[in-house]
Amino acid sequence: MNNTMSKLLVKPFKNTNTYHSLTSGQAGWQYLNFEAKILDTGEQIELNTGDYEYCIVLLGGNFKVEANGEVWETRNGRKDVFSGIGHAMYLSRHTAFVLTAQSPRTDIAICYVKTDEDHPPRMKRPEEAAIEFRGGDNANRQINSLLEPGFDCHKIVCVEVYTPSGNWSSFPAHKHDERKVDENGNLLEANLEEIYFYKIDKPQGYAIQQVYTEDRSLDEIVRVHDNEAVLVPKGYHPVVAGHGYHVYYLNFLAGSDQSLANTSDPDHDWIYGSWKGSDPRLPLVTAEMNG
Repeated sequence: MNNTMSKLLVKPFKNTNTYHSLTSGQAGWQYLNFEAKILDTGEQIELNTGDYEYCIVLLGGNFKVEANGEVWETRNGRKDVFSGIGHAMYLSRHTAFVLTAQSPRTDIAICYVKTDEDHPPRMKRPEEAAIEFRGGDNANRQINSLLEPGFDCHKIVCVEVYTPSGNWSSFPAHKHDERKVDENGNLLEANLEEIYFYKIDKPQGYAIQQVYTEDRSLDEIVRVHDNEAVLVPKGYHPVVAGHGYHVYYLNFLAGSDQSLANTSDPDHDWIYGSWKGSDPRLPLVTAEMNG
């Protein structure tokens, strides 16, 4: 995992176009596999998805995907994650595809998860992404749904989150590490693995993330920089953006349900409903900024 600090912190590889490549086995969990790549104009990825469903998120640039006799093109890709909303390309298992970069330094993130189901390929475009503002005061942040709960796939959930300088995010802290249902069978909490993949708007910027369980058998605080990732195998996992630096993270999740059902840390439940206002800096990005 190329790190000497924390088993949860994953640093990017240097001097290679594939700057992240993490399998579920390397991560020590069951579902999530993760890659990040930078491609030059005309460079291609030619693969068969095999037994996996794929989600490919455009972080910057433009690409074209050819699969099943169809062609999808992003066309209005963002310059970088702070210049618009992402495209997300979903591909089902047993799908041969070719992805072609259509701009210099096309930056993409890839999640793939083993599945025994078939679902239709689809490109989710920036103008289709639901934007939500969560929290308030200095815990206000923006969430863009890419492969949201209810998206026609098997396991993958994908959202991108923008946290303005100095704000808290994923807070009050929540967890999703055990499957719980109520007496009527309604899902209260899913058992999910999660990756936080970070981009910071200035190269020297950083975020701080804590990952902890109630019994503190896991309790780590990680300082995260641009292009680094944090693994969340279990526990609560709040984030704070360093003052002066807007923070983006891309969340990939997969597990027991295609859901974001979670349980908050009861110590901090009192904070819900206590906010007096919203952050005027939001939204940090809109689909109108794309292209």
